[in-house]
Amino acid sequence: MEKARFYAPDDGGVCCLLCPHHCFIKEGGRGKCGSRECREGHLFALSYGKPCSIAIDPVEKKPLNRFLPGTFCLSLSCTGCNLSCRWCQNSSISQVKAGEVEEMRLSPEEVVEICLGRGLPSIAYTYTEPLTWWEYMYDIAVLAHEHGLKNILVSAAYVEKEPLLSLLPYVDAANIDIKAMDESIYRKWCGASLSPVLDNIIAMKDAGVHLELTNLLVTGVNDSSEMISRLCEWLSENGFLATPLHFSRFFPRYRMKDSSTTPVKTLAMAREIALSYGIKDVLLGNI
Repeated sequence: MEKARFYAPDDGGVCCLLCPHHCFIKEGGRGKCGSRECREGHLFALSYGKPCSIAIDPVEKKPLNRFLPGTFCLSLSCTGCNLSCRWCQNSSISQVKAGEVEEMRLSPEEVVEICLGRGLPSIAYTYTEPLTWWEYMYDIAVLAHEHGLKNILVSAAYVEKEPLLSLLPYVDAANIDIKAMDESIYRKWCGASLSPVLDNIIAMKDAGVHLELTNLLVTGVNDSSEMISRLCEWLSENGFLATPLHFSRFFPRYRMKDSSTTPVKTLAMAREIALSYGIKDVLLGNI
């Protein structure tokens, strides 16, 4: 059992301080992410050393098109997510609790050895929400840097400042998924909030992390010209004109299986809007 970081004792349990949810977790209970449990007054990271998925991917699949292009990365995932997006594309592993799906046993050292043995230049923490298995990712990332490997974070960036800033010295590149430039959509459709995400994106930029951003255009939710314009306006006003922006096509998944696939013309519209705001590098995905 690996003791978690970023929590404080609370009456009859603990308060998790990893993300803005600040879950109060009673003895024997778990937080929203399903991967952190209170035992005897302490918080434990249940998924530490237990990846549920490991693969070798083109780095462009993350998607990262301007970081080590043409190379492959070791992609790693554990169960858990602190968002509950109704359209989740990986719900079979992100919307389950630790121990509910088949897991492997791999120490940080073994993960790095796999990467080195395959001649891969980078490790991507991906598929679910890596920040919910922060301790495991951190230990791998530190060891990876010691061996000259790059670390890639694929995340929704819903995390508190202290754990983020502790991790950033070991993050070389990140793709951050912005769900919508709207607080009500974040709360209603994802069970989270927007402002911490935007603050964390700026913090990553200030730390010198190579950033690329993704906006999954979900039919009837965040795919209007107004919503896309609000995103592009924020990017323009906050110095992200040179940051690659990916508009990605939605396919019906999870709790939105009756919805419609994003029309390609919607992605084309989004690209034109982004270019009109001066965003220099606009890419379309899942088409």
